[in-house]
Amino acid sequence: MNRTYTAVIKQDAEWWIGWIEEVPGVNCQESSREGLLQSLRETLIEAIDLNRADALDAAGTRFEELPIAL
Repeated sequence: MNRTYTAVIKQDAEWWIGWIEEVPGVNCQESSREGLLQSLRETLIEAIDLNRADALDAAGTRFEELPIAL
């Protein structure tokens, strides 16, 4: 399932800073716009993987995984 997320970015003096709107805690700072977008992608992937692992761990055994479309 492909999902699109929204990056909010801006240049602040010499730095580019950005956040992913839909996922709290995913924010980065880089010296270039391209570097920022790459860091946001990598950090988003890590956050999703960690959230997935936490959810599965919390579920324990005998659970279902179901897709939910918005």
